[in-house]
Amino acid sequence: MAEERTVCRGIRGAITVEEDRGQQPMAQATRELLDAIVEANECRPEDLAAVIFTVTDDLAGHNPAAAAREHGFVDVPLLQVKEHAGEPHVARCLRVLLLWNTTSTQSQIKHVYLKGAATLRPDLGRESAESGTGGRP
Repeated sequence: MAEERTVCRGIRGAITVEEDRGQQPMAQATRELLDAIVEANECRPEDLAAVIFTVTDDLAGHNPAAAAREHGFVDVPLLQVKEHAGEPHVARCLRVLLLWNTTSTQSQIKHVYLKGAATLRPDLGRESAESGTGGRP
């Protein structure tokens, strides 16, 4: 039997933000996405090495990292960057990459794409929709 060892794996996710008006819609989308990823993978914030957020350039000045802190991701290093307009482009899109210290294999990782962001990775969106963890309209 192979020995289980902890490695750092990446979990990808994305969600579209309903509207660009203040921090509240961003905070809500950030919580929804993080909750779905944590639930799908049964991971805990204390097992995360880091979380990297990107936002499209049409989400002016909103801060998903601050929303994550308010949602309990206190001891996790967080980074936020703004994407430049390019392809594929989904309007008002928040993406995240969680670096997770885990014994799970790469094939066991469940990536989560919610709402309009499911179009970025239809292959993962279908898989997430079937398991009830993502790809929702």
